[in-house]
Amino acid sequence: MKKMLLSLLLSAFTILLANAQGTIFSEEIEIPVGYQPQQIVLPPSPLTTQVIFVGGVDLVQTTKTYGNEASQQFAKEWHDFIGFTPDATGASLGWVSVNHEMVYRDDRVGDGGGMTVFRVKRDVNGNLEIVEQTLEDGRKGKFFNVDFVNTVGETGMNCGGIVGPDGRIWTAEEWFQGSNRSVNTASMSGPTDSGSYPKGPGGASSANRANQGVRDTADFVIKSDIPGFDGITIKKFENFNWMVEIDPRQAKAIRKQYNWGKQGFEAGSITNDNKTVYLGVDATPAFWGKFEADVAGDFTKGKLFVYKASNPQGQRWVQIDNGSIDKMLNFDAQALAVGATMYNRIEWTAIDRKTGKIYWTETGADGLGPLWSDDAANGGTYDPYHIARATAKGLTGPGDANYKDYYGRVWVYDPATNYNSVLIEGGPDWDQSTSPTEANYPKKHLSNPDGLQVIEIDGKSFAVIEEDLNGISFGRMPAGASRPVCEAWLLDLSIDNPTVDDL
Repeated sequence: MKKMLLSLLLSAFTILLANAQGTIFSEEIEIPVGYQPQQIVLPPSPLTTQVIFVGGVDLVQTTKTYGNEASQQFAKEWHDFIGFTPDATGASLGWVSVNHEMVYRDDRVGDGGGMTVFRVKRDVNGNLEIVEQTLEDGRKGKFFNVDFVNTVGETGMNCGGIVGPDGRIWTAEEWFQGSNRSVNTASMSGPTDSGSYPKGPGGASSANRANQGVRDTADFVIKSDIPGFDGITIKKFENFNWMVEIDPRQAKAIRKQYNWGKQGFEAGSITNDNKTVYLGVDATPAFWGKFEADVAGDFTKGKLFVYKASNPQGQRWVQIDNGSIDKMLNFDAQALAVGATMYNRIEWTAIDRKTGKIYWTETGADGLGPLWSDDAANGGTYDPYHIARATAKGLTGPGDANYKDYYGRVWVYDPATNYNSVLIEGGPDWDQSTSPTEANYPKKHLSNPDGLQVIEIDGKSFAVIEEDLNGISFGRMPAGASRPVCEAWLLDLSIDNPTVDDL
């Protein structure tokens, strides 16, 4: 008799069985010599996948840009945020908006980052189909490059974004820019030539990144319908790191939200009344902020606030001046001046439209303490949760050099109480730098939550939590893992005080 391991089955089948039954079968079984194994038939999944758009492969229709005629070019890559705008006419499903975090120069789609939009419907078989369109600017085709260059100036690092309750779309400019050199060298992360940019279609990169990012670094004159900002001249790098509204139907930018502050934006959520915008910023420190429009749906006029957890319930939102470009270019200084609460990399935010609660991810960072201790010296405050967490570890506080945050967590903000609280903590915690072996690794482990959405399934609200690992040490991956494997989780939001076991 010849012994064979059932684990020789294709790993895909094994994973499906594990997910469906909670067990991975590894027992040895006796199989007669010469036996031909039967095909395993699994029940069909209700989910299907369909490729509809590929960056660097599909061509986007472009506008007249940098003196070049309207034409077409390969779409940029590194997709991040994907927004959807329903078609109220019923003629199609709606418009899809895709962010491109990849940064490089291009004569047709524009220097910096980018965005692609297209319209979809279902065919007779229920599959998605791209709708041919003719836009107001004369462009015709399926995929369209969002025109930033000729409307609001280039964008960079198009990362997360916002989908409003009415389907309006904003794209977030993430990696904070502090000099013209940083945007020109295409590192888009600082004043040096470090980084791997640019990477155009096909993966080509340049050893010399000078003049490979945003080539025109002349001063920029703002064109805006936000009172007090139109016609003001700023440095080119100062025109990055804003939330930018686009029109997905016409593939063009509408405005940069200069009245929301220059920040390393990741995402945001807009309330059902279309008046309040909660803003997520990927930075350490990151400040939990909100913008309240004077009139519903008009985000050109309104007040800007930062959150201060140590204040009494009705005073936790502290207003800061958003009426001048100088104030908005120095948002962090204003936040620190009023003692705003500091967080550690606020990534995506999501709203449960049934309850109005706002969920957001704090993704964590290795070696956290030194990243914000100097800002605490300038007025920033710590959330009571981080203070208690540091104290429980025997540390002097969250600014202690030994304060670590390897896994991060998901928070929930309740407008009824004006208070942030932790929904679910990452982990389980592993104190040693060497991770447990795969045999001893927990069945469920949550590390560095980043992407976030709230969806409804059979009338119940679930959070979709996506990991984006900062590293693989300290239990974020089993010992011996050679590369990060990021997972996505569902969490039933009706569970009180959920733990990782509830994922």
